[in-house]
Order: sequence, then C-alpha cells, then structure tokens
Amino acid sequence: MDIPKIVQQDPWLDPFKEVIKKRINYAADREQEILSGSRSLAGFASGHLYYGLHRTNSGWVIREWAPNATAIFLVGTFNNWQELPEFQLSRMEQGNWELALEPEALNHLDLYKFVIYWDGGRGERIPAWATRVVQDTQTYIFNAQVWEPDEPYQWKAASFQRDRTQPPLIYEAHVGMAGEAEDISSYTHFRDEILPRVIRAGYNTLQLMAIQEIGSVGKEC
Repeated sequence: MDIPKIVQQDPWLDPFKEVIKKRINYAADREQEILSGSRSLAGFASGHLYYGLHRTNSGWVIREWAPNATAIFLVGTFNNWQELPEFQLSRMEQGNWELALEPEALNHLDLYKFVIYWDGGRGERIPAWATRVVQDTQTYIFNAQVWEPDEPYQWKAASFQRDRTQPPLIYEAHVGMAGEAEDISSYTHFRDEILPRVIRAGYNTLQLMAIQEIGSVGKEC
C-alpha cells in the first residue's frame, strides 16, 4: 500500500510508517477473515446473542467457537470443577461447540469456565462470550459467573428510559485521558466537551474506565 494518509498528515509519524502500514494491513486481513461469508461487522459484534451462556425455556445452553479444539468440558462450582461426561460440549458445524443443560444444572452466582483440549495440549479458559467475570479475592483467579437473579435489575433513576429496540453502541472512555491537553481532564470538561461529540457520533451507551469511590481515590487521580 502507499504511504498511509495519517502519515501524510503528520510528518512526525514518518519514521514509523512501515510499522503503521503493517498494522493497517493486519487489521484489513482480520476484517476479511471476520467477514468471510455474508456476515457484517455488526453481525459479528452481535455474536453474544448466540454464543456464551443463555437461559432458555427448557433450561440452559452454552456455545463457543473453537475450531481447533478436540474436546471441551464445562466445569464449575456446580460439578466441583470436574470434567464430567454430562458437561461435555458437542462439536457442531464450522468450529462451533454446544451444550444444553436442564434448568437445575446451573444457579445464580455459580462460577464456571471451560477445560479445552487440542492436539498436543489442554488448558482452562474463560468463555470468550462470558457476560460476567469475577476475581477471587484470595487466589486472584478469574472465573465466569452465572448471572440470573430472580428479579431483574430495577433502575434507580425513574426518568431513565432506554430504547430497547436499539442495540447498545458502547463508547469506552477514561475521563482523565479524554482531553487533548497534556493534563488530567476534569469531569466538567468531559461533560461539556466530550459527551456532545459522543452523542453526535451515534453512541447510546457509555462505559467509563477507572472510576473509584469517593474516599478511595489515590493521589495519582
């Protein structure tokens, strides 16, 4: 490819143009791999609707894409982390794996992960489409967690209304790093300068990074 436009616009990047070209080409190759067939990027981003753990009318179903796996077991607190035949996933088409379970097999707050086998190896893995992951405070080990409370979460702000016909388009931001100045940005700056730009770009969900409770904020913040 020719010299990237970003390098043409910023001569300070010229010493790094080969690295930039390599990264752009890699991103393009990965996009083509993702879009093989008729899928779109939006469809790929909605993979969590099919993959991962889901409660169904007849119980539970969990799916994973692992084309190089030779066997996959679901282990967790519900089976004492044992690789049992009844918790072995079945290989489907196109590298997909699936396991259906009875309603009583899993409960709210159960911890789980996969044990995956491949040619020449074995390892424990958190499911790629896990919707909730927690860390043990003693061992610091991460595990996926079943989140299926008896009652759905009730929003505390009565005025908040989400358009449930629209999927969440998430903008990830760090308030302190959101500004262009060589300084730590304030919440006021984020509210007045950044949020309007996020809204104009079409995002409807905001994910804020590095938010701490008042009283636990260190000097570096």
